Amino acid sequence: MKIELKYWIILGILALTWGSSFILIKQGLVSYTPYQVGALRLSIAGGVLAIWGIPSLFKIPRKKLPYVALAGFCGNFIPMFLFPMAQTHVSSSMAGILDSLVPLFILLFGALLFNIKGTKNQIIGAVIGFFGAVLLIGGDGFSGENSLMHCLLIVLATALYGLNSLILTRYLNDVPSFQLSSALFTIWLAPSLIILYFSGFFDVYQGTPEQIKSLGFVAILGLMGTALAMILFYKLIQATGSMFASMVTYLMPIISVFWGFMVGEKITWMHLVGFAMILSGVYLTQKKDKNIEVV
Repeated sequence: MKIELKYWIILGILALTWGSSFILIKQGLVSYTPYQVGALRLSIAGGVLAIWGIPSLFKIPRKKLPYVALAGFCGNFIPMFLFPMAQTHVSSSMAGILDSLVPLFILLFGALLFNIKGTKNQIIGAVIGFFGAVLLIGGDGFSGENSLMHCLLIVLATALYGLNSLILTRYLNDVPSFQLSSALFTIWLAPSLIILYFSGFFDVYQGTPEQIKSLGFVAILGLMGTALAMILFYKLIQATGSMFASMVTYLMPIISVFWGFMVGEKITWMHLVGFAMILSGVYLTQKKDKNIEVV
C-alpha cells in the first residue's frame, strides 16, 4: 500500500510531539509525584475531550464499547502512569529509545494473538530500526541515571502500546478517529480524577511558581501530547495500518537527541549511524515483499 504524503506529515508531527513528551514529563516530576503527573495528564486530556466524548459514547455501536475501553486502558490509561514512574530513574533519552520497541511487540502479538504474520521486510526493518534507536543512547547503557528495573516499566508500556495498535486495527478501524479518541478518554476520565484526588495533589498544591511551571508543562503534555496527538495517531492507524503508525516510535529518539543537542549534549558519529539505521528500518517496513502478509 502506497502511503500518501499527508500521512508522512502526520507521522512527523507525532514524532515531534511525542519525542518532546519525555522532557515534559521530567519537568512535571520536578513538583509532582509520578501518580500525580499521570493523573493530571489524563484528567486534562479527558476533561477537554469529554465535551465530545459523551455524545460519542452513544454513537459508537454498543458491541464495540468494550474494545474502546480496552484500547483506552492499554494505549492511554496504564502507560500514562508507567512513564512518569519509570522516569524517576530513567533519562528522557533512554525513555525515548525504549519506546521504539512498539513495532516489535506489534509483530510479536500480531503473530501470537491475532494470527497475523509480518513480512520478512517488516521484521528486518523493525530489528534494524530498533538497534538504530539503541545507538542513539551512546555508550551509557543502563548505568548511571538509568535503572534496569525502571526501564522495564517502559518496556511494559510499549508492549501495551503494541497491543492497543492491534486492537484498533482489528476491532475499531471503522470508528472515526476523533469520535474514538474522545470516547475512550471520557471512559477513563473518572478513574483518572479519583487517582488524582487520592494522590494528594489537592493537598500539596499551593500555587508556588515551581508548581505552576510544572503544571503548565503537564497541561501542554495533556492537551498536545495526549488529546490532540492521540486523535492524529488513531487516524494514522486507521488509514495506514498499525505497523506504519508505530514507526513514530523510531523517529521519536531523533527528537530526543535534538533536545539533547539544544542543551549542549555532544552529538557523535554513533548518533548519525543510528539516525541512518532508523530511516532504513522505516523504509524496509514499507517495502513490499513478493509474498505480502501485512500487519
